[in-house]
Amino acid sequence: MGKSSSKFLAGPYIVWMVLFTIIPLCMVVYNAFTDSYGAFTMENVSAIFDPVNAKPLWLSFKMSFIVTVACFLIAFPLAMVLWKYSKNRNSFIVMVFILPMWMNFMLRTLAWRLILLNNGFLNHGLEMLGLNHVYLMNTKAAIILGTAYDYFPFMLLPIYNALVKIDKDVINAAKDLGATGFVILKRIILPLSIPGIVSGLTMVFVPSMSEFVIADMLGGGKVYLIGNVIEQAFNSGYADVHLGSGLSLSLMGIIVISMLVYKFFDKGEERSGVW
Repeated sequence: MGKSSSKFLAGPYIVWMVLFTIIPLCMVVYNAFTDSYGAFTMENVSAIFDPVNAKPLWLSFKMSFIVTVACFLIAFPLAMVLWKYSKNRNSFIVMVFILPMWMNFMLRTLAWRLILLNNGFLNHGLEMLGLNHVYLMNTKAAIILGTAYDYFPFMLLPIYNALVKIDKDVINAAKDLGATGFVILKRIILPLSIPGIVSGLTMVFVPSMSEFVIADMLGGGKVYLIGNVIEQAFNSGYADVHLGSGLSLSLMGIIVISMLVYKFFDKGEERSGVW
């Protein structure tokens, strides 16, 4: 296939990117730096540091951090088990953990709502066991649990894909040389799975940082995150597209900066030598 044919096949993708990514992003940037009269202003962008917005921003960061750490602590051991017992990437046991991703995002969140309600399945089960009720609905714990569940596959799959690329002959050679299981994990498995770990951390932290649907459905409006602030800026009765765009752009910048800082320190660790 010639170069001209390849460019022709890439045409629909380019059109899609221009219409649904580049143009909307340009509109957000324009609205972020202008007021309702079209004059240049920095107030919309700097509004994220106002006390009224800084509090939900910090809460979003803390909850996203907890969600990301929880997903990693569960996903890495599970990925190790899947890597050990699954014969290939298309193994049935791997498909079991992918299946929830095939269900609609809203339905998965609604299912957790039905479980966590005060008269939901969880408390019915506790009542049958003679235990006290647990009131998790409309709390931070409910949002963290629902967010972790929804984004967990995005942590598991990158780590698993990184592990299956590790040549098991390397591990067998390390065992022959007397390396213990901890040494193999520290010197071989962890360093070689870094790309998958970084990808998983990014794919969980970034979307959970701006999450607002789960906060609405499981938090009952009692937990106010930065995603809720931005959503209301666009959709409330006093909608302000310019303020919503400014907050969105500022949040995007904060996330990008945090990722760049992490990448910088990650490179520093590589230069210092993990071996």
